[in-house]
Amino acid sequence: MSSFKIVTDSTCDLPKDYYKEHDLGIMYLSCLMEGETYGKDKELDIKEFYTKVRGGCVPTTSQVNPEEAKEVLTELIKDHKEILYVAFSSGLSGTYQSVNLAATELMEEHSDITIEVVDSLCASLGEGLFVHKAVQMRDSGETIKDTADFLREHATNLCHMFTVDDLNHLYRGGRVSKTTALLGTMIGIKPLMHVDNVGHLVAIGKVRGRKKSLISLVDMMEERIGTYRDKNDIIFISHGDCEEEAQFVADEVKKRFGYDHFIINHVGPVIGTHSGPGTMALFFWGDKR
Repeated sequence: MSSFKIVTDSTCDLPKDYYKEHDLGIMYLSCLMEGETYGKDKELDIKEFYTKVRGGCVPTTSQVNPEEAKEVLTELIKDHKEILYVAFSSGLSGTYQSVNLAATELMEEHSDITIEVVDSLCASLGEGLFVHKAVQMRDSGETIKDTADFLREHATNLCHMFTVDDLNHLYRGGRVSKTTALLGTMIGIKPLMHVDNVGHLVAIGKVRGRKKSLISLVDMMEERIGTYRDKNDIIFISHGDCEEEAQFVADEVKKRFGYDHFIINHVGPVIGTHSGPGTMALFFWGDKR
């Protein structure tokens, strides 16, 4: 049986069954939509979320603050003396800093506990795949320290390749200019993006047409996977309510690399607020981001 508890953020977009099966704790970031706050105490149906966004609703999000983080961790240390917290990228949210501050305070107050907080430098199912590696290491008997050290050392080997269908969501989030969003939308330009070595979302290319953008994700995977080609035992894909296209990407990956184990799931409301419907993201371990 595992000797430490793994906790992560709702932004990792793992399927609900995965949390239960692997005994994961969760810290909830919030999505605010039409005067309602969704998160720990009130769940937002993912189909309803994307329907409302397509209809013109503009949600907002909020990170975990230090008080909220300490409250969650305080409950967890009642039953667990060792906690590994895998946090949403510090390049995209202040949640990592909040949890780190709370963990430091608790360890000063309780000398018999250990809380390792790891900045995943990841988002969505990239963070999910990072958590999956932690689960594998825990379940194989690795210590909390060895697991945390491995994750920190290899965070930049977790590759994120993604594209969006509507540039206006990136414009609202300050990721592209208004001119780029307008012109790109008019002529069908699709950005190719990734999360860089410090956890920031960065544009690295563009193509014309949706299908070409999806194939380009797999092209970029081929450019980056390198010596990890035989080390990936599962590939993660998240999508902004476009499951058939996610399966198309999975089929392309299988055809090119031979992988046949995938986890495919929706981009959740917190990240979906900023990426929008039609987002497609491909995650794998590789030589470089």
